Amino acid sequence: MEHDRIRRYEQAAELLPPRLRRLAMELPDAQKARAEELRLRVRRPLTVLTDEGERSVATAERDALVTAEDLEQMVAGVTEFSRYASVETLRRGYLTVRGGFRLGVCGTAVLRDGAVCNLKDFSSLALRIVRERIGVASEAAPQLFDAAGRFQSTLILSPPGGGKTTLLRDLIRCLSLGSSAHRALRVAVIDERGELAVSCQGAAQMELGNHTDVLDGCPKALGIEMALRAMSPQVIAVDEITAAEDVAAMCAAANCGVGLLATIHAADAAELTHKPLWRELLAAGVFSRTIRIGGAGEARTYAVEEIPCSDGLALP
Repeated sequence: MEHDRIRRYEQAAELLPPRLRRLAMELPDAQKARAEELRLRVRRPLTVLTDEGERSVATAERDALVTAEDLEQMVAGVTEFSRYASVETLRRGYLTVRGGFRLGVCGTAVLRDGAVCNLKDFSSLALRIVRERIGVASEAAPQLFDAAGRFQSTLILSPPGGGKTTLLRDLIRCLSLGSSAHRALRVAVIDERGELAVSCQGAAQMELGNHTDVLDGCPKALGIEMALRAMSPQVIAVDEITAAEDVAAMCAAANCGVGLLATIHAADAAELTHKPLWRELLAAGVFSRTIRIGGAGEARTYAVEEIPCSDGLALP
């Protein structure tokens, strides 16, 4: 496992400009294995983010500082020198990168009619080292079906940084592949921020199973409606529902007999009652299961629990 994490870090470091790549590769293996992001800020040292916080990869000597040219070179490289083709995600502040990486971008916003249409004069970049944990959902997935083998809509709970997206991604894979006990399901993924599939030129860089359809970069409410109309999903998966229109769209999907997988920042089901956007979902019985994530890192636990007074959702 540690070898895989080091290898993944080094794959990310290969995306850096040569001078910074050399510095990143000199990091000790123990820190490479724990790295979550590499951050580049103009006129500041290259830094690495781990579970212990952010630290400089090199000293703040002038020849170790990140330059504006470094940022321009990196963006050109990850977009394969076709920045125009990536403008739709760039204007939202990120780029998806071949190999399953995600690059957060800050700079000067270019506005048109009050909306951001592009970014220029880059000031900082955050290279997210997305790591799959295939099999992490293998014990929880069978518990999301009732005695008749029907999938029960499920909400994944944990505080920020608790591993919700990692678990959601592997649950999608499990449902899409099926098992000896449960048939494969058609799963529609509404990947508004590109963090689940990490699609690059239409191809998902993460493993999501054989019966998964991905709608990338689309607002959740619109995406749910589009998937219902065009793809006849049996399950719709979304990450971090936060807006009233998204809640309404999920209720509409539930009324169509579609199962739902979603995540929310919450310690447990009781905390949901204090979140106004979710009271409607809970009152409507949209979700009948929760998965509460505990622990940290490799020691995370996944407790599947029933939501009281909820009948759940049965797939046709």
